[in-house]
Amino acid sequence: MITANDLRIGMTIDIEGELYEVEEFQHVKRGRGGAFVRTKLRGLQTLQSIKRVFQPEQRIKDAFIEERSAQYLYQDGEDFHFMDSETFEERVLSKDVLGKKVNFVRENIEVKIRLYEGKLVGIELPVFVELRVKKADPGVKGDTVGSATKLVILESGYSLRVPLFIKEGDIIRLDTRSGEYVSKK
Repeated sequence: MITANDLRIGMTIDIEGELYEVEEFQHVKRGRGGAFVRTKLRGLQTLQSIKRVFQPEQRIKDAFIEERSAQYLYQDGEDFHFMDSETFEERVLSKDVLGKKVNFVRENIEVKIRLYEGKLVGIELPVFVELRVKKADPGVKGDTVGSATKLVILESGYSLRVPLFIKEGDIIRLDTRSGEYVSKK
């Protein structure tokens, strides 16, 4: 058990049997009255975000999440298949559970699978991934009225803005936390 003061972004907590990941938290001290902790939590089963206020001394059950190394194998419709690197067991997650992370997975990428009481509840991607540019319009020299970027589509279907010198077939490095371009490989 932890107190609400101990909450940090990325922690997983158990509230009344439901697992939640802390997306945001703010410790608020008012001039009058007591302090409180305002949070934004994302349900790992429901995938919905909720806002909840806790008293600083309120006890919360900390959910122990086991992380294991795994490899992404393939996509089958809405399901994504991963292989546990230790047990070689195949585990499946739906596209809904992965959320925005589906934009950064490619075959054979190494990830961390997150298990709670033996059940797969999510994955953690590496900070940087490399993906191939599938579609890119040619950059026009002198086209710098706005920012000197253009829209490209990657092999995963994710689209983002990159510098004008990036061409179709190039491999680029992305930050999975922000989804932004980092460099060209």
